[in-house]
Amino acid sequence: MPALAVARELRARGHGVVFVGTERGIEGRLVPAEGFELRKIEIGGLNRVAAAQRIATLVRLPFVTMGCAGHARATSAVFSVGGYVAGPPVIAALLQRKPVVVMEPNAIPGFTNRRISRFVARALVNFPETARFFPPGRTEVTGMPVREEFFQIGPRTRGPVLNLLVTGGSQGSRALNNALRQSWPIFRGSGIAVRIMHQTGTSDFESVREGFAASGLQGEVAPFIRDMAEAFASADIVVCRAGAGTVSELAAAGKPAILVPFPFAADDHQARNAEAMRNAGAARMITDADLNGDSLVRLIKETADSLEEMGAAARKLARPGAARRAADILEEVAGVRRQHFN
Repeated sequence: MPALAVARELRARGHGVVFVGTERGIEGRLVPAEGFELRKIEIGGLNRVAAAQRIATLVRLPFVTMGCAGHARATSAVFSVGGYVAGPPVIAALLQRKPVVVMEPNAIPGFTNRRISRFVARALVNFPETARFFPPGRTEVTGMPVREEFFQIGPRTRGPVLNLLVTGGSQGSRALNNALRQSWPIFRGSGIAVRIMHQTGTSDFESVREGFAASGLQGEVAPFIRDMAEAFASADIVVCRAGAGTVSELAAAGKPAILVPFPFAADDHQARNAEAMRNAGAARMITDADLNGDSLVRLIKETADSLEEMGAAARKLARPGAARRAADILEEVAGVRRQHFN
């Protein structure tokens, strides 16, 4: 999604944009739908994978990199958002001395961005503490491109009913779903009026929906929320995972959050993202191991007492214009003239 936001900005300025990705990745669906060309490669990961896959990737890597040489030769600059798929095209570009600009949305860079850090022309980061992983003078805190709808969400005044948005991402989270189930009778006995909007993912949807219908609480359960910006706007508190996109949306919307980092994220980067939000006073954080109905209700009560302060702290982390700034930097390192078209 950040790469698409930057690509749209570059296209609006009259530049050609080509993506490199895999058939099985989400780019296989999203990139053609946006009208961009996707050149497909076949490569696997090296970090946190089985030994057999690591060996297979290492064998394929030089051949796939050579196959990307033509892509790199035809470009003025390469923009990378990391991930294992970025390895071959980025290596091919560096071997040809093409400028590479990386965007690192997480507090701890991913495997690919760590390996190429000293060779990049510029590094665009989401958190100030990430700058230490890249050479001095080449890093800028731009934030992560976020849809404009999230920036347009204004501060919310809490009413008599506390509105909670709970989401474990598009696939859902069993840990969050189970904790919500456990919280229902606690809320009923607490005297706190709540309304819950809960995105469960598809696998737990029916069981959670049936249980919630019998709970007597206000709200709605859905397998997937299509308009997440609208859901954010209606929420007083968001309970969610701590992926880079999610924390950037929380900052843009100025929403207090309870963050439950996904414990199996590569390099535990979700925990680092959550810590950065917590340290800024924008969120509370709890691990999967400590999450249950009692602990969730306790954190919701604590957060409800600090909505205004936490929302303001979250909004201070927001960085509008990230896609425009990334496009500016790509034009700069490529040495091309700006071409703005109406």
